[in-house]
Amino acid sequence: MPAFVKQGVDGAVAAADPSATAAAHPAATESVITSANADHVKAKILVEGANGPTTAAADDILADKHVFVMPDILANAGGVTASYFEWVQDRQGYFWKESVVNSQLEDIMVSSFEDVVRYAETHHVNNRIAAYMLAIDRVAYTIRQRGIYA
Repeated sequence: MPAFVKQGVDGAVAAADPSATAAAHPAATESVITSANADHVKAKILVEGANGPTTAAADDILADKHVFVMPDILANAGGVTASYFEWVQDRQGYFWKESVVNSQLEDIMVSSFEDVVRYAETHHVNNRIAAYMLAIDRVAYTIRQRGIYA
């Protein structure tokens, strides 16, 4: 995890330096953070709620500024995961309590976040590239284990 981020009680993440707690959450439109405006981003943490709100050129600028970017593929994964839980429950004809859904979702999201950050640090890439690399590695591993037509 980056030096300015620390894990607290119950896995909560907060800025280690209170003066660096500014966060941004582009959540509506793609390509809103570009090379033309990325240098003006003051946030130390950027959580992408929209699909593709940050251009590749802006990613490089944000990395140079040491902005921690949680890419859209990771930040938006909670909704997709919850939809999967709904599908599983429908297939089983058994419906979970909300607390079970929330607990399972939190476990998966926290684990996924930690996996991406660790992968980024290990391979010296940004979180977006790490998320893509990790996803490809997992698909390739599964295909090798199960075979392509399993």
